[in-house]
Amino acid sequence: MLYGLFGKRPARPREETRDTVRPWRSGPSDRRGYHHGNLKEALIEAARRFIAERGIGGFTLVDAARLVGVSPAALYRHFRGREALLEEVAERGFTELAARLARALRGPGTPLERFTRMGEAYLTFAEEEPGYYAAIFEARPLGPDGCAPTQAPRDRDAFGLLVEALRSTFPDGFSGNVDPRFVALEVWALSHGIATLAAAGRLPTGPGLPTKYDLLRAGVLAMVHGATARAG
Repeated sequence: MLYGLFGKRPARPREETRDTVRPWRSGPSDRRGYHHGNLKEALIEAARRFIAERGIGGFTLVDAARLVGVSPAALYRHFRGREALLEEVAERGFTELAARLARALRGPGTPLERFTRMGEAYLTFAEEEPGYYAAIFEARPLGPDGCAPTQAPRDRDAFGLLVEALRSTFPDGFSGNVDPRFVALEVWALSHGIATLAAAGRLPTGPGLPTKYDLLRAGVLAMVHGATARAG
């Protein structure tokens, strides 16, 4: 999805994973914590780190178990399989992303400035939390029957959050019957692309070139003004 829309980070051979993931500084390496119900959180953190460093396909449940120092069988006390673990990471990530976007929208400034900062918060999240970021849009959600639905609920939630932000930013709407959902899709696609190119190191930088934040701001303004022009 988000990472996958513009290309996935290639997974390195699994035999390298255990050796190349940086050691824990605290918490999950302390097996005493597992007796107090911390194993689930340690597994989620291990998966998040593996995704950030190896991509969503770069680890197995055995890798996660080894990293936190338990047997693979212990994982099934909390997760029915790898996809369930990935889905939990994705849900945690979306909760954090939604909170950041909401804070940006509640900040000071004009409605358009707040909406633009919402996009900036999106880019910052993608940079600071690559594991969550990839999981949100690449993990396959599981339905009650164990099968993946046609669309992840968090995808609808993310899009709905963006549409709601646009409507609150422009309460009078766009004249000429321009659907705010169309503008929301444009903004989301722009944010998606910039975040993914930047994460892959493929966003050109240098003298005279805009930063990813400047690029996003310019793009959002162009889209909003473009919608107004289409309306006129």
